[in-house]
Formats: sequence, structure tokens, C-alpha cells
Amino acid sequence: MIRKMLMGMLLFGGLSVGALAHADDHPAQKLVFDTAEKILTSLRAEREVVTKDNKRVFELVDAIIFTHFDFNKMAAWVLGKHWRTATPDQKERFTREFKRLLVRTYSKALVDNMDRKIEYLPLRAAEGADDLTVRTEIPQDGGFPLPINYNMYFKDGVWKVYDVDIDGISMVKNYRTTFGAEINKGDVDALITKLKDRNEQAQDE
Repeated sequence: MIRKMLMGMLLFGGLSVGALAHADDHPAQKLVFDTAEKILTSLRAEREVVTKDNKRVFELVDAIIFTHFDFNKMAAWVLGKHWRTATPDQKERFTREFKRLLVRTYSKALVDNMDRKIEYLPLRAAEGADDLTVRTEIPQDGGFPLPINYNMYFKDGVWKVYDVDIDGISMVKNYRTTFGAEINKGDVDALITKLKDRNEQAQDE
């Protein structure tokens, strides 16, 4: 599951992309393509640095990729019922650490797979739709391609990612189950503290 999640993030974040002819000329799909090209160019330009410095990789990913994710919506969905009872301060701290978690989860994989190719599938959405899925695939050695779907919606004049499905598994739902179990063993503050400690440790490695 972790490998699939890493690959899903790779798709949006920094791999060699197949010909744009494989993608529809739709703003949401073009956003995914353009963002992938931008992070790929940045990683390659600093190849020697990013292979040794986690902090620099985190900075690149944060600055380029995550501006296109609606982290408030994702954080709210991940915490589920616990979001409704969390204080404004808890919500802010959880959202910040959840964002850092996703960065650290796959930033190393971004560096390790800078040259992998991906393909875009035809977009299936009604004309004028404000909620759609950008479908992509990562070819697998000796096996079927790994499907990656980016669920996006139109917000404040731009397209935003609010979930990623990897091989039929929702990233938001997966973390929601994990975090729910953590909260049941303690509380929201305990979860935030654990996430923060893990993020700090990963940055220093």
C-alpha cells in the first residue's frame, strides 16, 4: 500500500511525462501535466543536492506541488467526525502537520524516480463539470499499468486536488482509518504531537 501511495504522489509530482497528446486539452489535466514538468525540471536542476538533502526536497515539493491541493478539505475529511469537535488551533496544527506528512512520505521517492514515464488517459467529464477525475497510469515492469486518479474540483477560479485514488484505494480514506485508530488510543492532540515528531525526525535524516 505504501509503495502504491508513493507512486501515486510521484505521478503528480515529478516524473517524466508521456506526450501531451495523451492528455485532453482541459485546464485540470493541463495543471497536472504542467506541475509535473515544473517539479521535474527543478529536481533535475538540483539533482546532486536533492539526493542528499531532504530539507531541500521538501522545500521544492511544498512550493510547487502542494499549492494545488486543498489541504483544508483533505484534513477535514481525514479527521472525519473528530474535525467537527477539534478546536480552531487543533485544526490549524493538524492541517500543517498532515501537509508535512504527505511531503515527507514521497519526496525521497520523487528523487529516486525522476526519470519514470507516465501516461494520461482520456478525460471523462461532462462539459462544464466543476468536479472531475484526471486519470493517469504508470507502466509497471512485467505487469499491468498502475492506475492513478486525481479527484479535482473547481474552486475560486482554479482547479484543486482533494483526493488521490491509487489502484482503487483513496488516500484520504486510508489516512482517515489510520488516524481514527490513533485518536481512539489518545486524542487529537496526541495524534498531532506524533505527526510532528515524525516529521521533524524525517527532515533531519
